[in-house]
This record gives sequence, structure tokens and C-alpha cells, in this order.
Amino acid sequence: MNTQSLSTALNYLHSVLTARFKVFLNLTDEVTLDGFAYIEDDSPFSNFLLQNQPTFNEYIIILLALAPHIEPNFFNIIIAGFIPEGGDFPEFGGVRATNQRGIVPTGETAQFILAGDNLAKRLEVQSLFASNHWFYKKHILSLQTLQDGEPLMSGKLILDAEILEAITTGSVTKPRFSVDFPAEHIETAMDWDDVVLHPSTAQQILEIENWIKYHNRLLHEWGMKKRVKPGYRALFYGPPGTGKTLTATLLGKHTGKDVFRIDLSRVVSKYIGETEKNLSRLFDKAENKNWILFFDEADALFGKRTDIRDAHDKYANQEVAYLLQRIEGFDGLVILATNQRGNIDDAFVRRFQTIIHFPMPHPSERLDIWRKAFPKQIEVSKDIDWQQIALRYELSGAGIVNVAHFCAIEILASKSNYLSSKMLELAIVREYIKEGRVV
Repeated sequence: MNTQSLSTALNYLHSVLTARFKVFLNLTDEVTLDGFAYIEDDSPFSNFLLQNQPTFNEYIIILLALAPHIEPNFFNIIIAGFIPEGGDFPEFGGVRATNQRGIVPTGETAQFILAGDNLAKRLEVQSLFASNHWFYKKHILSLQTLQDGEPLMSGKLILDAEILEAITTGSVTKPRFSVDFPAEHIETAMDWDDVVLHPSTAQQILEIENWIKYHNRLLHEWGMKKRVKPGYRALFYGPPGTGKTLTATLLGKHTGKDVFRIDLSRVVSKYIGETEKNLSRLFDKAENKNWILFFDEADALFGKRTDIRDAHDKYANQEVAYLLQRIEGFDGLVILATNQRGNIDDAFVRRFQTIIHFPMPHPSERLDIWRKAFPKQIEVSKDIDWQQIALRYELSGAGIVNVAHFCAIEILASKSNYLSSKMLELAIVREYIKEGRVV
């Protein structure tokens, strides 16, 4: 279905380009270019057009940017039909791609097709690439950024990779972890019943879940958009292993939101200005996606700002200021996680809607975790008293799971299904040593 719709659109683009070439080469009088040609069906391309309602000029620019991805030789064939001997054609614009031998259209190509040599119309076309246009605001299409001094419209027409994928295949794959996108999509097979949280912590998590469910209605139907900022910012703090990451993942699972954990080691750079660039790419990618951004071990980027003693301190504080700006402008949920609340800069703390403590579990909570930790296939020795174990050993939820994991592997290796008190205590001691603690 989508193949037919795209073919119809590209055939129409071919006719528009042919008409412009005929006028340019004085083979015909000036013609009026307008109208649309696409099949109104349930194809991804048709749905994209119906959703965005582009004007004729916008429609042609979208097709120009799309054509090389579908038919790499699209422009070469048309030009060869009018100029068979070849040669440069500066009026048409266009450049050669690095890994493709076909022509990639530029802003100058759009001006040539839509405006010819009419200056007023060429400026109208240029205005479609301004920052206030929906191409830019919705991250649909842009011009390649060029070096200072080069003509603005000589940049390549760049169709956003996700838009291209949606138009051509009807689906968008989740972005992969890379230098340009230093974030990992995280999921879990666990559920809220598998998590043991302090009652006050659980209540505050419910408040975040309510915000995710109802914030659109609050902002738009109840008219609060002009009074409150669009996004939501939360700080999770507490010792390692107390459920901060798992809670963020479950929030996404139960509200239908993708959760991305940011790798701060890939974001923070020692080179001046690079951290801001990395953050900009990240937030640009996440904008309008309804993602949950989870900054684990956030101290590295969100830590206390320093007094300015040298140029490095000055730029470090600029990074924090830039980050504040991007977080406050982000329309989704941002969660920062840290082991110590005091490590986070006060300027950030004032901007959080909620600050949630994830304390070490109390004995009653540890008892619940112990009882859930072991597979049902394991037979637990009758001399193991979970209540006494919970009272005696102060372990986090993750620590208890580590103990259960170690014991389960040992039991499988011994070809039995029996958990003895000796094996359990050995595993607990092992976990204490790993954490650098004394039993």
C-alpha cells in the first residue's frame, strides 16, 4: 500500500521538476505549480501528510528530501534527460553524497524548483527553514549546518531519520546506543508486586504515575499550560541497590513510556563546549517523544557548582546552566538518581517537583524481599528463620537478590534443590565482603 502511495508522489515530483526544467531552458512558458498527488489511504506516507497538512511548497520540499532515499538516481536521470552531455548545473544546486553517487538536493534545489529566478519567491522558500517553522519545531526536516561564510541554502536537505523510517516503513525503531545518542533503552520483566518500597516512597511514586497519566489533560483541557512548565522533574536518592533504577523502569512499563538511561561518561567531556553539544543532541532526540530520561549517578553532571577560580570552573558552571535550561524545557519526565541528596546542586533541587528518598529497607521490608527472592523450586531448610535473617543482616534489595542468585547457581551446580542455612550464610558473608563491609 505504501509503495503505491510513494510511487505516485515521486511521479508527481518528476512532473514538477520536468516543468521547471522546460521553463528554465525556454522550452515552454512559465507554468503555475500547485496541487498535490498522493493516494489518500491508510499508508504511512498518506497518514503523515494528513497529520501535518503541508502546503504545496512544503510538500515538494518533503518529496525532494525523500527522493534520494527511495530512488538514489532520481535527480541524475531527470537532469540527464535535459542536459545529456553533462556538466555543472549550479542553478539546480545539489551535492554529491559521501557514499552515494547520486545527487542529494539542497536548499538551492528547492528554490530552483519552486521559485526559479523570482527573488521574492526564493525568499519565501528560504523562510520554510527558519526556526519558527514546523519543519524545525517538529524535527521533520532541516538544512545541513555549514561552515561560517557558506551560503545558507547550499546545505543538504536532511529528513529526520525517524521521520524517514516512519514514512517508508510505517514504524520507528528505538534509537541505538551510540556516540550521538549516549542512552540505553531499559526494560524489566518485573512488576510492582516484585518491588518492596517504603510506604512513603511508594506513595510519592504513585504521584509521578498520576502526573504521567493526567498531565496532558491538566495542561490543555484545564488550562494550566500557561501557569506550569510542561515537564516533570524528580530526584531519586538513596544507597545503591534500593530500587531507584527498577522504579524508573516500572514507571515506564506501566504508563507505556520508553525509559532511557543516560550514560553520563559519554556525555561529560573535558573539552570546552563538548558537554553542551552532547546534551543538545540527546534532548533534541528526546523532544516530543514522551520518553522518560533517567540520569543514573547524576552527581557527575548535576553536582554542586564551584566558585569561579579559573576558566575551567567558568565553563563547568555554564554546562550546569545549559543543562538547567534544557531540562526545564523538556516536556517529559526527567529522573535524576544519586546516592546522596547533598551531592546535587541547590539550583537543581529547587526545580524538582518531587524529591524521593529510597532508604535501606527496614527489617519488615527485608523480610518481604527475602521471602520473594528465591525460586519456588528451591526447598528451604527448616532451620532458616527469615525473620531472624532479616533482623540480623542489613542488606539492600539488590544485595538480597545477589545472595539468592548465588545460592540458586550453587544449588543447580550441586544437582539438588535444597538451600541449607550454611550455604545461605556463606552467600551473605560473600555479599558483605563484596560491599567492603564486616558481618
